[in-house]
Amino acid sequence: MKKIVTLSLGFYLNALSWLAPRQAAQRGFRWFCTPLRISLLEAHRQFLNTAHSTNLVVNGESIRVYRWGRGPRQVLFLHGWQSHSARWKNYIEALPQEQYTIFALDAPAHGQSDGAWLHLPKYTSVVHAFFERYGEVDTLIGHSFGSFAALYAFHQNPALPVHKLALTGTPGEVEEFMQFYKKTLGLTARTLRLIYEEFVREADHYPTFFSAARFAESLRLPGIIIHDLHDTDTPYPHALRIHQAWEGSRLITTTGLGHNLRSPEVVRHVVELVQQPVTTYNHLHIKRPDREVSLYP
Repeated sequence: MKKIVTLSLGFYLNALSWLAPRQAAQRGFRWFCTPLRISLLEAHRQFLNTAHSTNLVVNGESIRVYRWGRGPRQVLFLHGWQSHSARWKNYIEALPQEQYTIFALDAPAHGQSDGAWLHLPKYTSVVHAFFERYGEVDTLIGHSFGSFAALYAFHQNPALPVHKLALTGTPGEVEEFMQFYKKTLGLTARTLRLIYEEFVREADHYPTFFSAARFAESLRLPGIIIHDLHDTDTPYPHALRIHQAWEGSRLITTTGLGHNLRSPEVVRHVVELVQQPVTTYNHLHIKRPDREVSLYP
């Protein structure tokens, strides 16, 4: 049934590309950028209720921001596609709140934020708005699409006030998702061209511009990349390319954790990065004593 619905959607867009090209472009683009909003379970709500929550208005949409602790060092968490801030529970609870002020935000169209759709520049505009309000961050931690948004934010502003960065399960190329979209829906070349044109109108660039490895070349800070060897959502070779482009990075490879990377070991690696003193780093001359791949079962 799901396959029939998917092919029917593709047939509809292909037909609409001849009857109403602009409408086909707009609908095709918006459907590509529309996540399934995952409902919060009661356990999620209980955890999020332990935070002080507020709203950040970005381009007319209300973005939910959660804060734990009142420590002098600020930490920011960015979740991925079809997720929400409760995914960071184990990380947040592992950090002493007397030492850190910990933030997490729900991206547009996710969690308890407004919106119905999301693309990379839209997520990144939220990241920039966060920094405008809250200022310097000791460590930024992203997962999946949140990691991609962080990379694009640094590409737009290499002087973003962040001292350390953790990227987990990071995608590589938006173009790959566009090709998957084309194949899954059975879109014609004409329909895809129209959607690409709408992509440019909305995001200012063609999908091929949005490359995690290219954005990683802008990074001038230390950090870690955590990726599973058998991640089927964001293939592992992207982590290798990001690692190669980012001189201050250390790559940690997992096996058997998949894209979500749910493991006490992953939490430990991230928390260790957060707790390392900022003063041990020279951002202009980053030393790289350990860039080799670490494997653990």
